[in-house]
Amino acid sequence: MTSRPSFKLFACLYPFGAGAAAVNVFFAALIGSWLGWEVLTPQISVLIGAFLGVPVTWVFACHIKKLMEQADSK
Repeated sequence: MTSRPSFKLFACLYPFGAGAAAVNVFFAALIGSWLGWEVLTPQISVLIGAFLGVPVTWVFACHIKKLMEQADSK
């Protein structure tokens, strides 16, 4: 059974997860503008990315922890 990732691992990966989420939200808003939706400002995209970055980073940190455990068992 895979254990939960440490806070240290999560904290190291969070800036990357939040940044990736913010970029994806911003570009999704740009694509949505083709449908007539409002384009989000970069600041709003960063705030949404910071919020969405938590679960995204948690899933990625669990994956990294699983890979670390597999490497340790070999």
